[in-house]
Amino acid sequence: MFHIGEKIIYPAHGIGIIDRIEEKIMIGRKESFYIIKIVENGATIMTPMDNADKVGLRGIASKKDVNKVLKIIRKVVPINLNENWNRRQKGYFNKIKTGSLFEIAEVYRDLCLLETEKGLSFGERKMLENARNLIICEIAEAKGIKLEKAERLVKKSLN
Repeated sequence: MFHIGEKIIYPAHGIGIIDRIEEKIMIGRKESFYIIKIVENGATIMTPMDNADKVGLRGIASKKDVNKVLKIIRKVVPINLNENWNRRQKGYFNKIKTGSLFEIAEVYRDLCLLETEKGLSFGERKMLENARNLIICEIAEAKGIKLEKAERLVKKSLN
């Protein structure tokens, strides 16, 4: 359970703040909803409290998690250059949709490796940028540092 004012991660949207909790009657049943304000763009999302786990709402990563993410990014893995870009993109999208910082880090790492080997499609470039932003924002929040410093940490991990 999250509390009003608490920062959370909403999958594929990034950092949000629990703005308030509202009760509404849905199909004759009273239900409680988190009203979440997304930090990056100010969007408001309403999520049933009972579905918080199902949609992947979670707390901000710990400093220990950040170290694990940077390790994932550093790891060089083989990339299948023959795989269809559409299939790759669907797999990456599904990983980002989980909201797991570790899976997002894998997507970022894999796309960076692919970019150096082969180049990226337009969709893959957008996905790379999205993964990068999600990672940098959460690292900055978890470590209590500025976005620029978090970005330098991520870039350093790629080398």
